[in-house]
Amino acid sequence: MKKLLAEFIGTFWLVLGGCGSAVLAAAFPEVGIGLLGVSLAFGLTVLTIAYSLGHISGAHLNPAVSIGLFIGGRFSGKELLPYIIAQIAGAIAAAGVLYLIVTGNGSAAGNFAANGFAEHSPGKYNLQSAFITEVVMTFIFLIIILGATDSRAPKGFAGIAIGLALTLIHLISIPVTNTSVNPARSISQAIFSEPWAMGQLWLFIVAPIAGAILAGLVYKVFESKDNA
Repeated sequence: MKKLLAEFIGTFWLVLGGCGSAVLAAAFPEVGIGLLGVSLAFGLTVLTIAYSLGHISGAHLNPAVSIGLFIGGRFSGKELLPYIIAQIAGAIAAAGVLYLIVTGNGSAAGNFAANGFAEHSPGKYNLQSAFITEVVMTFIFLIIILGATDSRAPKGFAGIAIGLALTLIHLISIPVTNTSVNPARSISQAIFSEPWAMGQLWLFIVAPIAGAILAGLVYKVFESKDNA
């Protein structure tokens, strides 16, 4: 239960901090933080949780991460579903809190930082571009996570590498999909967004999971004694 509570709180913070910065501060009149600020916010949520709760649950904060770690042999299968449930619940709770904040000045929720493609992509990128982006970005994210947490990697720096990786991923891909690489983040925002978000949600579940599975399989090559 300690692990699941840590995943709930950690994913809550990721969605509140990352999506909150996008919805509340990205375009705030004259002093908005812009795409750079939103990218940093997502990275900082992961970095701060990695060093505060990572020793309890591993700070996955993302169903794709848990699945990738499972495929890579780093995570127990019996814990996989409870972790995913806790992550999605934490994300939805954060989105609910954010919805109450956003609508507190009479504003509509609007797209609510939901992920999308085609006409709902910030840069109007099509389904193909969105799918490729989410698969590749999640693949690289998991390779970095698996590498940074490898027993052979320098100790104590994993949280920094992972947080900066998520920042860079957002810098690259916000214009394409608003950046998911995390099904829990996508599910939570789609629930409170406009109806189109639920219709496009499948991509932001399937693509990150596909990228994570691929990374888990590929990283086994680096762990093989034959390839040492």
